[in-house]
Amino acid sequence: MTSSKQRLSLGSPEMDALLGGGLIEGSAVLVSGAPGVGKTTLGLQFLMAGIKAGQRGLLVSFEEFPASLIRDAQQLGWDLKASEKNGDLGIIFTSPSVFLESLKQQTGPISEKIETLAPTRMVLDSVAHFQQFTQDPLELREIYNTLVNAIKRQDSTVLLLDEAANILQHRGTEVAALPFLVDTVILLRYVEVDSTMQRAIAVMKMRGSSHQKEIRSFEIKKGGLALGPPFDGHAGILSGMSHRTA
Repeated sequence: MTSSKQRLSLGSPEMDALLGGGLIEGSAVLVSGAPGVGKTTLGLQFLMAGIKAGQRGLLVSFEEFPASLIRDAQQLGWDLKASEKNGDLGIIFTSPSVFLESLKQQTGPISEKIETLAPTRMVLDSVAHFQQFTQDPLELREIYNTLVNAIKRQDSTVLLLDEAANILQHRGTEVAALPFLVDTVILLRYVEVDSTMQRAIAVMKMRGSSHQKEIRSFEIKKGGLALGPPFDGHAGILSGMSHRTA
């Protein structure tokens, strides 16, 4: 099944092909993976591809100061400061509770900034911080549901970056809520292949569109994620314990 909605490019033909032509406009996308694997880089790549296409972007950080983000992006070839000065990009550094309350009440400086910027693309880094609010899985699911719906009302396509080794598990044996609430799930992983550490990417789910099912290797270079070949001849890649197949 193919959506008639506009597709948003991630700035790479290979990445877009992985997603069946790009992300669907207005969708909520979960990007899950271990710390340092490339989630923030993918988020910045998504925002910068939008700016290149004339679409404004908003980066909301709950953990990294804007100065650090600007410095890291510079090394990847992106000038966030210039984009912010031009009015193409907004950067908000806040707490999850303040951000969520601003979306719910639609008042305050954060809501005003979002309304003024009217971003087509949004990145939240990282939604793992919302787990601090409660130990109750049902309550956490309701918080995530409120978050996703509030962002969708802004007419933005959002990347929700989440730190998780296994997206299907949350706090022991509880099933995590967020993967079931979003439209698309992208998994980034560190994997050991033939005694070397590599990075892997896979699209686990995508509502309203077909997508590639293969697990691809990738590297982080200037300009973002550069996809490599699939892990042919190996099984158990996403478990982190790969082995050769006959």
